Amino acid sequence: MKQTITIALLVSMIAVSGAVYARNTIHQVSIEGALNHPRAEGKLDPAIQMFFGDQPHPAVEKAHGTWTSNKKTNAVGKSDEFACQWAFISAMMSLQQRAVREGGNAVINIRSYYYKNDFSSPTEFECGAGAVVAGVTMVGDVVTLAE
Repeated sequence: MKQTITIALLVSMIAVSGAVYARNTIHQVSIEGALNHPRAEGKLDPAIQMFFGDQPHPAVEKAHGTWTSNKKTNAVGKSDEFACQWAFISAMMSLQQRAVREGGNAVINIRSYYYKNDFSSPTEFECGAGAVVAGVTMVGDVVTLAE
C-alpha cells in the first residue's frame, strides 16, 4: 500500500512539473526593434527588400510564390523578447534566401502565421515563447519589384 501511494505521488509530481515547463506565451514584438538589434547587424541582405503587412511597395513585375519560414531558437536563459527577435531574424534570413533562389528582389506582405493564426502588421510580428524554445512562423510573397 505504501509503495502504491509513493508511486501515485511521484506520478502526480511529474505531471505537475511538466505543466510548469509547457509554457507557450504569445507575444507581439516590434519588427523595428528586431531588425535594429545589434545581434541582427550584418545578418540580412540589403539587396533583398522586405515589406511587412500592408506596407506600400513598388509595382510587382513578377510573382515567385508565397513561402513560409518556421524558425525556433533556444530560449534558455534569454528574455522572451530577445529569443523572439533572434527567431524572427532567422526567419527573415530564410525568406531572403528563398527570394534569391527564386530570382526575386523582395519579399512583400510579410506576416506572422504562428500556429496558423494569420497576424499581419507593418510594425509587429507574433512569437511564441516557452521555457526552453521560442519560435516564429512567417509567410511572405517573393517577388521581383520594378526598379
